[in-house]
Amino acid sequence: MRQVVLDTETTGLEPAQGHRIIEIGCVEILHRRITERRYQQYLNPEREVDAGAADVHGITLADLTEKPAFRDVAGELIDFVRGAELVIHNAAFDIGFLNAELALAGAEWGRIEDHCTVFDTLQLAREMHPGQRNNLDALCRRYSVDNAHRERHGALLDAELLAEVYLAMTGGQATLELGADVRQRARVARSPSTHVLRVVVPSAEEVAAHERMLGRLKLAEVAATLWSAGE
Repeated sequence: MRQVVLDTETTGLEPAQGHRIIEIGCVEILHRRITERRYQQYLNPEREVDAGAADVHGITLADLTEKPAFRDVAGELIDFVRGAELVIHNAAFDIGFLNAELALAGAEWGRIEDHCTVFDTLQLAREMHPGQRNNLDALCRRYSVDNAHRERHGALLDAELLAEVYLAMTGGQATLELGADVRQRARVARSPSTHVLRVVVPSAEEVAAHERMLGRLKLAEVAATLWSAGE
């Protein structure tokens, strides 16, 4: 299964008020492994960036005047996400902006949902952790994902963090109240790896020895065990 973790930065909060996307960041997950494939693009919004938004991501119009407009990169973005499941935190926000940009770019692009499916990690987090804070920073803390370098929002940085958080949320229990060395091992275990897991198959002699041990335990009346519960 191919998934693309996606995030955007924008000039403001409402595409209906003419606000635009100024950065897109995408990270590929293939068969639950984060790959090296990334898509990042800064965009010229052809309008001012609201001061409140600039305070969040630190990007101003002056930083973007030489960047392409969304319509100039719509094709390469669609090519990157086509056929994948988009993994987005608070998907309604990003999907609303993407569809507004696609509409401005031309009717031939349709909607983003015409090219891929969408999975909202905020909805999942609210179901898993009701009544708790479920923004990206809170989830990073909860799942021991290191976000110390996240001084400001950034589409690619946030997509990379969300990719780790998503795999932790959907792959097992978060580490609770453990030492730093254990949390570090947990992060390493969730990190992308190119190694193939080696499966060790027991020999016939080892299987026979195992059966003899279980027989001795049973004779010793240590039979109330999980492995013999179905007998």
